[in-house]
Amino acid sequence: MSRESEADRAGEAAPTAALPGTLSEELRAELVAFRRDLHMHPELGNQEFRTTAAIRARLEQAGLAPRVLDIGTGLICDIGDRDGTRPMLALRADIDALPIPDTKTSCAYRSTVPDRAHACGHDVHTTVVLGAGLVLAELHRQGRLPHPVRLIFQPAEEVLPGGAPDAIESGVLEGVGRIIGVHCDPKVDAGRIGLRHGAITSACDRLEVALDGPGGHTARPHLTTDLVTAAAKVATEVPALVARRIDARSGLAVTWGRIESGHACNVIPQHAELSGTVRCLDLDAWRQAPDLVHGAIQEIADLYRAKSEINYIRGVPPVVNDPDVTDLVHAAMTARRGPHSVEDTQQSLGGEDFSWYLEHVPGTMARLGVRTPGERGGRDLHQGDFDADESAITVGVELFTAAALMDGAGRAQDG
Repeated sequence: MSRESEADRAGEAAPTAALPGTLSEELRAELVAFRRDLHMHPELGNQEFRTTAAIRARLEQAGLAPRVLDIGTGLICDIGDRDGTRPMLALRADIDALPIPDTKTSCAYRSTVPDRAHACGHDVHTTVVLGAGLVLAELHRQGRLPHPVRLIFQPAEEVLPGGAPDAIESGVLEGVGRIIGVHCDPKVDAGRIGLRHGAITSACDRLEVALDGPGGHTARPHLTTDLVTAAAKVATEVPALVARRIDARSGLAVTWGRIESGHACNVIPQHAELSGTVRCLDLDAWRQAPDLVHGAIQEIADLYRAKSEINYIRGVPPVVNDPDVTDLVHAAMTARRGPHSVEDTQQSLGGEDFSWYLEHVPGTMARLGVRTPGERGGRDLHQGDFDADESAITVGVELFTAAALMDGAGRAQDG
């Protein structure tokens, strides 16, 4: 999208509609402190006990009644009076961290846990949904919340196939008719969001391949199975073979992250392993991917007389944004920050288990800008130096509260 004039940019901060639910300075400061505490104490998927307890304590302090999920971490919390006739809007956050070290050197709130970091912004997502819950709870007490809302704090997003299926099994979508979420985007300025109708993320699966053969001396490869060559051929030829057997517009890509075999320079090993990911842009291609990948690996392995064992681990389908819910989020952001606060975004090759919710209810995911305006480059996701412009917390909270108010008011009129 083209850059707007300075006058247009200045107008972004002024809301175009008088909606309640803006943040006080006191709550802004509290939420930043809450996010920093999470950032200092990251927990991996299904181990988010401290995080769950911190969220629960703050919601209970606000007079709410959160429920920890049956799986032991994560929780849901309903705000407002349910009349049993209209389904709720759900606001979803993911609460887990990544198993990588925090490499920020001059950050007072860097991770205190070795080899653990909130390097994908889940601490921001969590704080945004918590903050929205606190604001909506106060609006409900004032009689200004037209429709009940559910907060979902989901564990284990980073663990394929994600924590969403377990959360759904625990009943988080019961009574829910729509769901929205945000994901930090370091390519978008704080104060803005990126939106897209249709697919906004890609499918992502995990692939593990084991190759076996009798092994032998490197002086006589013709008498055995040359597993190193076989593994190299699988690594280089399978991606190309798969790409030629499906429509190129599907974006199906096999990418290896690990290849391992052998211990000595003059010994042909008996075992080799490869592991990587399978990603694609298209839902139909994702459904075809396992058979295509299995067939390609088997062909190459047979050609080099290697016995293959393939473990294809289903991950997540693409997140496909519902047009109506996307329009709701667009309207909410426009009401808060003006028409120039929303930009189009491209489909990402990253995976997100938010997609599992959309198998059950319509919803949308927005890209929450976390880059400091004027900053060049930025810190990418899943890197140890990732950080976010914390003004994005206020933006996310006010976006969610506006969406809840506008969704509830609209449905009340429809009813």
